[in-house]
Amino acid sequence: MGNHIILGVDIGGTGIKGGLIDIEKGEMISERHRIPTPNPATVESVAEAFKDLVNHFSWTGTVGAGFPAIIRNGTAYSASNIDNNWIGTNVQNVLSAASGCDVFVLNDADAAGVASMKYGIGKGEQGVVIMLTIGTGIGSAIFLDGQLVPNTELGCLYLSNQKEISEKQLSNRVRKSKEMSWNDWGRLFNTYLQHIERLYSPNLVILGGGGSKRYHKFEDQIEVGFPVKPAILLNQAGAIGAAYYAWTKIHSSGA
Repeated sequence: MGNHIILGVDIGGTGIKGGLIDIEKGEMISERHRIPTPNPATVESVAEAFKDLVNHFSWTGTVGAGFPAIIRNGTAYSASNIDNNWIGTNVQNVLSAASGCDVFVLNDADAAGVASMKYGIGKGEQGVVIMLTIGTGIGSAIFLDGQLVPNTELGCLYLSNQKEISEKQLSNRVRKSKEMSWNDWGRLFNTYLQHIERLYSPNLVILGGGGSKRYHKFEDQIEVGFPVKPAILLNQAGAIGAAYYAWTKIHSSGA
């Protein structure tokens, strides 16, 4: 395949999803393949699942991967909804060794944000744009005039008088486990967005992840002083953004 095709993978707390991405179009050109995230999500088990996904596509080229952790120079410095033994592990090296491919890794919410800013609803937006992914947890990506500020963890914010971080109250997984109606969940999520407003005064907030597909069910509960829009790339955003990130790393190195 041409050098504008890259395998993009989104590693999440419940599923590892991927597909072949056309970088020129920002589109997934293959069927999306999903493997359940192992439980526990140890280094060894996730690496094996990642290898299986790559082998599903018979892929030998470059891979971009979004990963649910703070990532600096390929190494994980947190473990969000995965096993703590990932902390201090060079994720890039582990996944490259498992798959036999050149793998480039970034935070999973950053990957979704990159896709939205390059190809999606955030394209051309200036000022402060925040991507929030509503899934197993709450991921975030912040952009200033289109430039990523990496590794923000806005799902770890505490709301006033709360003993747990926001994602322990607001993730789509929590909503399902507590059998919350979309209206009740939306009111709680609006409180979170109001906190975001006080801290960052964003020009735009983009909602991604599984929860974003149901925005119309809680939209009436949102009362903030900035636009809130669901991501048009939906659950493919992480894989698309990871693939684009890998493409930029290849070309910046002159490979």
